[in-house]
Amino acid sequence: MTAPPAVGAAVDRAYRDEWGQVVATLIGATGDWDLAEDCAQEAFAAALSTWARDGVPDRPGAWLTTTARNRATDRLRRDTAAKAKMRELALLARDPGEPATEGIPDERLRLIFTCCHPALPFPARVALTLRTLAGLSTAEIAKAFLTAESTMAQRLVRAKRKIVEAGIPYRVPPAELLSARLAAVSAVLYLVFNEGYGDADGQRGLTAEGIHLARILVRSLPAEPEARGLLALMLLLEARRPYRTADGVLVALEDQDRSRWDHAMIAEGVGILDEALAARRPGPYQVQAAIAACHATAPDSAATDWPQIAALYRELARLAPSPVVDLNYAVAVALADGIPAGLALVDELTESGRLEGYYLLPATRADLLRRDGRAAEAAVAYETALELAPTDAERRYLTGRLRAL
Repeated sequence: MTAPPAVGAAVDRAYRDEWGQVVATLIGATGDWDLAEDCAQEAFAAALSTWARDGVPDRPGAWLTTTARNRATDRLRRDTAAKAKMRELALLARDPGEPATEGIPDERLRLIFTCCHPALPFPARVALTLRTLAGLSTAEIAKAFLTAESTMAQRLVRAKRKIVEAGIPYRVPPAELLSARLAAVSAVLYLVFNEGYGDADGQRGLTAEGIHLARILVRSLPAEPEARGLLALMLLLEARRPYRTADGVLVALEDQDRSRWDHAMIAEGVGILDEALAARRPGPYQVQAAIAACHATAPDSAATDWPQIAALYRELARLAPSPVVDLNYAVAVALADGIPAGLALVDELTESGRLEGYYLLPATRADLLRRDGRAAEAAVAYETALELAPTDAERRYLTGRLRAL
């Protein structure tokens, strides 16, 4: 029987909001990742028919957790080889509406830190996070990262095996380790977001998953300003992401129609950033969010506060030094203090060799040369950038700039 549309929509919403919580609760109770995912899937499947008959419950998450718990209990009782796992069933019997144990506001937080444990290879952390917390299928994750499904399946199996064999604890790290581990978690979530942000067609949906997971992190760690900084950064970038391309061609920030940006999302991002900065514990994500806010709140390109952006990039270089940050700082200096000052910094980067093969280095030099009226030199730099550009949208943009010269 096909569920009524309203019931289907309710199950879809619950899947989006509750999947990670249901899976996290079962993993915490049984220690069996595959069992947790299987029983969660069965619970959502059961919801379609039961909710169509009895109505959508007032607390969908509690209903789903209880149903999944019962499925897990039945399976474990039938499996004599798994009797040892029954040790945790007392935890499963807890009312899913009760607060989590040990003062942790959300079981998903344990799952986030376990998925992102530094003992796991970085690609495995990303895949496991998307599978267990966001509920993406193996095929969806493989497609998002342009990897064969079989390869992604093996990656997930190895990651789960590593957790068991290495005895990786299913917990939030102690206070003295939290800051360092939070940086590792944030790196995974930001990579998920960036994979979607760089998708010109916007079909992979990973920006939404990154934002969804960052919201969980903020709700779970409300006193951590960097978690808020990460969420603010994602929101401020996502507000203008759909307009980064037009007809398959990259659109420069200064040429985007700012009236089409999502200003409600910008306002939310700025508000969350203000909350983070109020803690007076600045970190790299807060600084990047502040830079994004300068762009997002400027009424037009000419009104952009480039001196402020240059100062923020100096701070970011102090907190998280990298040649890419130095390149962005050079652009801000060029637009704040004059093209020659910025070009000098770009030339220093070129001579250092730290960004060799990175297409944005010659592309940036080409753009600054174009602005300085040095068309012939700009053309050579654009041609170099074209040879290195990784996507069609970027190549079309550079080709357009070259032709315009």
